[in-house]
Amino acid sequence: MAPSTTSNLFLNTSRNGDSTLGKPFQSTQGARLAKVLTTLDLISLGVGSCVGTGMYVVSGLVAKEMAGPGVIVSFIIAAVASILSGVCYAEFGVRVPKTTGSAYTYSYVTVGEFVAFFIGWNLILEYLIGTAAGASALSSMFDSLANHTISRWMISSVGTLNGLGSYPDLLALVIAVIVTIIVAMGVKNSVGLNNVLNVINLAVWIFIMIAGLFYIKSDNWAEGQFLPFGWPGVLKGAATCFYAFIGFDIIATTGEEAKNPNTSIPYAITASLVTCLTAYVSVSMILTLMVPYDAIDTESPLMEMFAVHGFYAAKFIVAIGSVAGLTVSLLGSLFPMPRVIYAMAGDGLLFRSVMFLSHVSSYTETPVVACIVSGFLAALLSLLVSLRDLIEMMSIGTLLAYTLVSVCVLLLRYQPETCSPGSEGEEFSGPPTNTCGAKNLPSLGDNEMLIGKSDKSAYNVNHPNYGTLKKLIGPRYYTMRIHLGLPGKMDRPTAATGHTVTTCVLLLFVLMFIFCSFIIFGADYISEQSWWAVLLVVLMILLIAVLVFVILQQPENPKKLPYMAPCLPFVPAFAMLVNIYLMLKLSTVTWIRFAVWCFVGVQHIHSAFSSHSSSKPSHWAGAATWGEGILSVFLALEGKT
Repeated sequence: MAPSTTSNLFLNTSRNGDSTLGKPFQSTQGARLAKVLTTLDLISLGVGSCVGTGMYVVSGLVAKEMAGPGVIVSFIIAAVASILSGVCYAEFGVRVPKTTGSAYTYSYVTVGEFVAFFIGWNLILEYLIGTAAGASALSSMFDSLANHTISRWMISSVGTLNGLGSYPDLLALVIAVIVTIIVAMGVKNSVGLNNVLNVINLAVWIFIMIAGLFYIKSDNWAEGQFLPFGWPGVLKGAATCFYAFIGFDIIATTGEEAKNPNTSIPYAITASLVTCLTAYVSVSMILTLMVPYDAIDTESPLMEMFAVHGFYAAKFIVAIGSVAGLTVSLLGSLFPMPRVIYAMAGDGLLFRSVMFLSHVSSYTETPVVACIVSGFLAALLSLLVSLRDLIEMMSIGTLLAYTLVSVCVLLLRYQPETCSPGSEGEEFSGPPTNTCGAKNLPSLGDNEMLIGKSDKSAYNVNHPNYGTLKKLIGPRYYTMRIHLGLPGKMDRPTAATGHTVTTCVLLLFVLMFIFCSFIIFGADYISEQSWWAVLLVVLMILLIAVLVFVILQQPENPKKLPYMAPCLPFVPAFAMLVNIYLMLKLSTVTWIRFAVWCFVGVQHIHSAFSSHSSSKPSHWAGAATWGEGILSVFLALEGKT
């Protein structure tokens, strides 16, 4: 990419020269999503979406099979990775506050349509698996309450599915269909139910903490039992535990429905992560102190831990919390999926010939068709695939989305001012027009970019280049900047510096992937201190440090926002490193399934490029109808084969 085209990375031109892109985007029927969500609603939605399955299922699974009592450390590591990515999401939440689509929209206006499609495609997978996992977890919980009579009846009457799951889970399918109907009925109904269930879940969590104290045994952590699988098990568990921190990603999909997204999204992200971490660590401590890790029931660990001690009344109290927690988790996982589909379909990147996917019902003010399609696919998946496989598959899509959002923040903060004039800290206002290509994205003018034009006189010591580090270092801060060749107060990013950052970020991503791969798969050579392995590790660390330092030497854009990720470029870069490492710690089978999903999407993109390159501008070749292969499935649902 030449320096002269750096800005094109962040500004999508109109489709086929269509001048209507400056008009407000409406759904196929003219209705829009309802703006009714408060900050408390977003926090409740984020916490509920992950605490249910994470607390009632993932904690027991990771403790028994991956980390033992070290699941506590696994949750903390996963939380750190989530917080690093969370601050990047929070910055984008105030840069693009009035949109739906989360990381899909962020990447659309940052790195273009191809990457946007890739992220959106994997977000759909993420939410699809999350919904199916929630339905399967609820089914397993009901089966546990019924003393496993449901699963035994299914196996004896229907049989098993070799290679997919133990048996076809018809109960999970029914549960997914019911929740789909609730989500399609409207955002007020969905969030109202979500809040009520969260209150019940909170009450049960308090009961678990108090009642569990009477049955804890410190011997369960003694004599090396805290880390029975060692640190490799803890790190592998952290990759799966990461699934339990997807709440802030769901919050980011609701920007178009939040009353004040500029402040609500950052606050809700922070509060959700802190609440989830507190719940996971406390529950994991009680669980592993009450029951030896190898005796934990992986299907319903919190209910069975009281049954082991003969406290059967507590089992049913926890069952109430399980129903509430897993239901709200299922609701929170299904809630954002149709909104991503709605955003992608409205932008023409998803089933372009089937615009009814972007239809918003004037009665419910929700993307009702996208809700039905999402629920049908999730129900089918929950019917066929086991809960454990669903949980492990979920993490990889989430980690990839978080990695790419961190990349986007690094790219965006170092780009030059090439937008229309505006005041520093200016928020989006006026009608939700669009000139950036994404029809669901509001904009200000024909040359609008996500990098605002700032008031240069305000570029002072409070600029991001100077705030955080200055407080840490003190009066020697400016001397250190001169010696290190860091940009001065009046330096501005240019096309050349923006191109330098883009090149460094791409190289950094590739190098981190190679580094993490070698750390994981070459661990034996490193532990044996083979000279070539140690030399290679040191060399890659130095190269990573050099790339980060080169990025640090480039001037940032002086645009000030209500919230900005701190300590650039270190926070996004470290988020990339942690997320890539956790992705590579997942199982080979998970990677194979993920590769197949991506291969399907890439094949359709390739077909779209081939079939439309002669009649459409190359800029929009990848946004053509890439979904012919899968489209027939959805058309069949509508009787339009």
